[in-house]
Amino acid sequence: MPPLHWRLREHLTLGAYTLKWLTISTLISLAIGSVSAWFLIALEWATHAREATPWLLYCLPAAGVLVAALYHYLGKSAEGGSDLIVDEIHEPGAGVPSRMTPLIFVGTVLTHLCGGSAGREGTAVQMGGSLASLFSRALKLGPEDRRTALMAGVAGGFGAVFGTPLAGAVFAMEVLVIGSLRYDSILPCLIASLVSHWVCRAWGVHHAEYHIHSIATADGGGFVILKVAISGICFGLASTFFSELTHGTQSLFRRIRHPVIRPIFGAVAVIALTRLLGTRDYLGLGVSSSDPGAVTILSSFGSDGAHVWSWWWKSVFTALTLGSGFKGGEVTPLFYIGATLGNVLSGLMSAPASLFAALGFVAVFAGATNTPLACTIMGVELFGAEHVVPLAVACFVSYLFSGHSGIYLSQRVGAPKHGRGPSPGASLRSILADRARGRESR
Repeated sequence: MPPLHWRLREHLTLGAYTLKWLTISTLISLAIGSVSAWFLIALEWATHAREATPWLLYCLPAAGVLVAALYHYLGKSAEGGSDLIVDEIHEPGAGVPSRMTPLIFVGTVLTHLCGGSAGREGTAVQMGGSLASLFSRALKLGPEDRRTALMAGVAGGFGAVFGTPLAGAVFAMEVLVIGSLRYDSILPCLIASLVSHWVCRAWGVHHAEYHIHSIATADGGGFVILKVAISGICFGLASTFFSELTHGTQSLFRRIRHPVIRPIFGAVAVIALTRLLGTRDYLGLGVSSSDPGAVTILSSFGSDGAHVWSWWWKSVFTALTLGSGFKGGEVTPLFYIGATLGNVLSGLMSAPASLFAALGFVAVFAGATNTPLACTIMGVELFGAEHVVPLAVACFVSYLFSGHSGIYLSQRVGAPKHGRGPSPGASLRSILADRARGRESR
């Protein structure tokens, strides 16, 4: 038997590291989980109030002006949103301002109260990053520890708001660099995501439950997997469409010089489209509705739960809302887009509606955020491990076919998706700018 060499000093160092981040991540997560719980409670109140008071939709321009004014006069660097946090993780600098938490909290609730189409992930990530930055300054952490704390904050916010702690931990590590994962922060991220999730639940907050009514076999069946792969291509293209539409709309609204005026035009467009279409299905989160005939994420799990163009209209409403300056996230709208598109594809391919709605739910998100592993894990946490193969196929195919695009412009390319892709180290912001210059030079 060969001699065993136990490196006592290394394991003592690892023990000290674990104790250190168990303490720091827990402290951060107690705050993140509590703030996330109250945010979800406020969001539920805003949704019920909007549905019970239809005329609140016509207050959307005023709400937009208020939100934009708060950010313009008080926000300063907080206007950078989720991209500011990703930039700070890449290159720690001035930090994330503490004012980001109350600003994004109030801005998102006002957006939903008056009918803006937005999500909650961006809010969760920004609140988590802001609170983590606050603790970092209080504890006087160094640059590398601040980076780890910010990643833990992102993981905590994601895990708490969506009720998917494992996905939250992986998301915080995967979202930074396309095609690359760094595991040096895996323990702090896991602790933060788990504790934030538990704290949020301790406040009595519960998340929507989704059920796949058809049972997929362990390998999904060759023919089913072929359908899943084809749908994954569609999900990837839909995520690219959403990302490009959102960035393009934002650029368009920036031509309006004063930022406080921009939301008025976006709000008027949302109101006009709502009246034109004769439905309020595309307002707010879209998870559920008091109207039994409404198209929602939950309804998409039924055979006739979505219209052919539901995914397209949700993309337009969300781009108008966020592009004009309202606050919130993109991910819950992406869930809606994916679930409704999956429902439509299931009818075209004679596939189970609930299964394909679930696939679209996570796969469009995977393509738009370039996080296929985190989204596959999210699918397992939400829908069950028996569907892991089709979930993985849909997420990874969507990731590939979304190209080098995404909702987070601060993401950097670690490993290009194909041989003729951009150079490693390039950010999506620089790639988008290069494309714009290319179009102008033609």
